[in-house]
Formats: sequence, C-alpha cells, structure tokens
Amino acid sequence: MLRIDDVTYRVGGRTLLDGASATVPDGHRVGLVGPNGAGKTTLLRLIAGEIAADSGEIATGNRDRIGTVAQEAPDGTITPLQTVLTSDPELAALRDAAASDEARDDIGEIHARLIDLDGHRAESRAARILDGLGFDDVAQNRPLATFSGGWKMRVSLACALFREPEILLLDEPTNHLDLEAALWLESYLSRYPRTLIIVSHDRGFLNRIPTAILHLDAGRLNFYTGGYDRFERTRAEKQARQTALYAKQQEQRRHIQAFVDRFRYKASKARQAQSRLKMLERMEPIASVTEDHTVSFQLPKPDILPPPIITLEDVSAGYDPENPVLRRLNLRIDMDDRIALLGANGNGKTTLLRLLSDRLKALNGAMRRSSKLEVGYFAQNQMEELSANRSPVEELQALEPMAVEEKLRSHLGRFGFPQGKADTKISSLSGGEKARLALAVICRRRPQLLLLDEPTNHLDIDARQALIQALAEYEGAVIVVSHDMHLVEATADRLILVEGGTIAPFDGDVSDYRKRLLEQRRATVGDASPRSKPIDDKKPDRRSRAEARAKLAPLRKAAEALEAQLEKLAAERARIDVKLADPALYDGDGAGVADLTKAAADLDRAIARTEDAWLQAQDALERAEQV
Repeated sequence: MLRIDDVTYRVGGRTLLDGASATVPDGHRVGLVGPNGAGKTTLLRLIAGEIAADSGEIATGNRDRIGTVAQEAPDGTITPLQTVLTSDPELAALRDAAASDEARDDIGEIHARLIDLDGHRAESRAARILDGLGFDDVAQNRPLATFSGGWKMRVSLACALFREPEILLLDEPTNHLDLEAALWLESYLSRYPRTLIIVSHDRGFLNRIPTAILHLDAGRLNFYTGGYDRFERTRAEKQARQTALYAKQQEQRRHIQAFVDRFRYKASKARQAQSRLKMLERMEPIASVTEDHTVSFQLPKPDILPPPIITLEDVSAGYDPENPVLRRLNLRIDMDDRIALLGANGNGKTTLLRLLSDRLKALNGAMRRSSKLEVGYFAQNQMEELSANRSPVEELQALEPMAVEEKLRSHLGRFGFPQGKADTKISSLSGGEKARLALAVICRRRPQLLLLDEPTNHLDIDARQALIQALAEYEGAVIVVSHDMHLVEATADRLILVEGGTIAPFDGDVSDYRKRLLEQRRATVGDASPRSKPIDDKKPDRRSRAEARAKLAPLRKAAEALEAQLEKLAAERARIDVKLADPALYDGDGAGVADLTKAAADLDRAIARTEDAWLQAQDALERAEQV
C-alpha cells in the first residue's frame, strides 16, 4: 500500500504540496491529474525517493520495487533487446547463473527463483514489449546509437514495463509514441497486475486505464474512484454543494451580524447580541470554490478558396527517386475537410504532411494546389524552432518584420497570450504555452490548411479541449496525426490509412481502427516463442547424478506447489460458475452479478498465469533432470 501522510514540499519559495495526504491500495491503477505546474511530476519523484519532502512521510514498502522511466535515454552499441533484458539486475544475474557451465550447489534455488520471476520467458517477454512499442525484430537488434531520442525513450519505457515493479510510476508515457504504440500501451497497462500511478493528459487514456483518480490541486490530494469522466462529474457535484453551503453560511453570517450591529448597544438585547457574536466566532468557515483557470484560444479566419485546394493524382513521394516512401497517391482536399492520418511510425505519415506543406516535392505524378493557398504546418519539432531568448511578440516580429506590433499582439491574444505573457521570455513559458505559441506562429498568415503532427504532446487536458473547440470553429481544412484518440474522434470525419507504401480511406471509425490494431497485436504476441539458451546435456557420473537429484528438490517442490495452486483456483472458479447459474442471483439490482463476473475474470487471469508458470516449472525440472 502507498501512503502519503501530511507531506509538504517547497521549491523556490513556492509550496507545491501543503500537508497532502492520500492512500493508494495495492493493485490500483491511479491517474494523477491536476493543473499544469501543480506538482504532479514532483510528487512522482517524492514517491520514488529521488527527492525528500520538507515534512510528512511517504510509505511505499521496498523502494527497490518502485519503477520509473529513466529520464536519460540509453545509448551505445548495446541493442534495445539487450538493454531491456539487463534492466532487471536480479533477473539478469539469475539468467547468467542458470546459463553458466559452472557447477553450482544452488542451481535448484536459482531455477525456482527464475520461475517466480517468469525468467524462463524473459527474452520472449522483452521482445513482445518492444514489438508493442514499435520495434520489429530487426530494430530490436540494432545498436541504440542508430535510433533517435524519441525511440531511445521508448526503450526506457520498455525497461520499466519489463521490470514489472510493485509500484510503477509513469509520467506522460505516450509523449514519444504514435497512435499504434499508444493503443498497445493502453491495452498493456489496463491489465497491469500491480500498483500503477500514471500522469497523462490524454482523456481517453485516463478513462480506460485507471481504477481511480488522484487529484492534486492547491497543494492537496483528493482520491476519487473511477475514470476521468466520473472524476469530473463527482468533483463538479462536490463543488456545487460547497458553493451552495458557502452561500448559505455567508447569508447566515450577514443575518447574525445585522442582529449584532443593531442590538449590541441596546441593554435589553445586549446579551442576545453577545451570544450571536460568539456564534459568529465559533462558526467554522466554509471555503469558497475558486474557479479553475481555463485555457481558450481562437484560430484566425482564413480567406475562402474555391475547391479543391489540393489534388494528388498518382503521385510518388520520398527522398530517393529509386525508392519512394509513398506511391500511387490519389487525394483531394477541400476547405471543409477534417482528416486524420492513421498508420504505424515509419509508414510515411510525416512524408505525406511534408509533401502537402510543399516542404517536399513530388517525385512523379500530378500535384495541383491553389495559387493563394496558405498552409500552417505544425511539425513534431515545431517547439524546438522557437528562440528561447525572445518573447512571443519578439518571435512574431522576427518572422513578420513589417507587421504592426499591435496586430501581432492581437494575434497572440487569440492564443491565450495577454500583455504580460506576450512579453515573457519563451524560456520561462510552460510546455503547453510553448505549444500554443508554436500554433500561433504557424497561423500568423491565416492558413486555409492546417497540418498538425502530434500537436497535443505538451498540452494538458483543458488545453487539448480548447484545441478541439478551436478546430471545430476553424473554417479551413485540417489534417491531423495524433496518438490522442479523443482528439482524433472529436476532430476528424475522414480517416486515411497510410500503410504498405500508399494511402487509402479507412472504412470505419476510430473504435474500429483500435479493434483492428489490438487484434493484430494479439496475433503477434501469440506467435512469440521463448528463446532460451540451450543447457549443456553432458552426462555426469553416478555420484554426481545423485547429488543433482537432491538439488532438484526445490524445482520439484515449486512445480508441485503450482499444481496445487492451480487445482485450488479451478475449484474456486467452479464455485463461481455454480453461483452465476443460480436464477435468483439476477432478481436484485445486479451488483452481485457484477462482483461475481469480475471475480470470475480475475480468476481466469490467475489460472492462466499459474498454468503458464506450472508448465515452465515442469519444463525447467525436466531439463534439469537431463543435466
């Protein structure tokens, strides 16, 4: 159990946590939410023991079993698969010991511990995790030095997942992922068997994974059961009740104070006035509800152009005429189009956006575009192009030196930059503010087409909702690439699949695409097989075999214990089936049915895990007997 007890933490004269307390039961998946700058990342670091609280206590049990994603990406000649396999020191040492030719007295204990840690499937499990995050067999065995920073961070995430710590702490884990990898991660985390605390600004992610929400605001923590939508409803209801109670108390105070002011100097009423004055002093004040700061911005209205604004006919695109990334591109874009590009990383989504933005010329085919077309292209590295030492208004002045300053300030105001923020150094802006400034930069010439490549990576939930609203009101065309399914669902009415070196309309909605990807992932996982190192089968002499049999006792005991546990679980599952078959169970409100159904599902997973462990134990025992 994770217990946060009256924790206070200050940094730079600012109090981030002020007597914060919360309890997270074992096995809960918790979404940690709160305004930007509230201290969510700081709280994760406190839980991990990376920094110490000014006061209070955080009880986590064994800190060695707390897992985080390393902030420094791995590098060098080691491969992603090797990196993941060596990320759990105990498991790596056990696997090395089990694979060694050296005779050991504790070989039975080593194999028993490997079974406990699922060590005999370590390589296949690591490969499946990497595959889910987008690394195929070839990529898994390439040197890390050949990957970009984003892909290296995926390896760091894979290491954290592979270790399966008792408490897993994840801070915006989808930031370096495409939609396909994010969907796999969502599926993986929704089945995480231990405690998970995740910071995310993806509303869909926070609805489908957590069993509870931990809200950090004004230095305090509040625990809510359910996903993000339920949290929002519950909190809104709580705030409404508090507002009503505050108004009622204020009215009571005004009424009592009026009586005191009127009669406190009148002899016949002085005692009553004093009594009411003491009542006022004893009255516990109810805090007023502070309105949350909401982000809003408005995209500029473009000049209307006759359709189509872009057409592609049998176009090929790429960087090598002999080997195009995309072929046979046929596409028409009108100003009222709302398109989302789907497809795994490396399939050519960014290549298509660069082609449409005129940053990449067509290799062949016919591409026509309106002569007056302005395109706003938000690339994944857009924020990196901002000058840290400039203010937002200076950034726009550098790009538009002939523009009137007041016009530039008015444009920044549409993106949530009032006078003060417009003059703040970009280096002092938050990630979300920099993302909004990058949007302001690409929209400065009122584009008729917006190309957005992962625009929400640094936006919080409120800012993402503001972007969705702004895009809904925008009168130009939008083409978006995003791992945020909520943004895609709310923004796009056309889905185009980039796959197999070309593009094609996707027949279905985002939910259909999600199902398709999950089915593909399940098929891939089902084909994975362990890749254990062979064990030396040299025949020892009779005496050595007798000693070896004695050493097999722990392995045999582990296999027998797993078999007994399997029988126990199967018996419990049979009892639940009997209860579910009872017609009387369905006469009530359905709560009992839901509880039994959940228990049955939990047992099915436990039976599958135990059966798999038992098979591994039997296999390890048989191989050890051959030594």
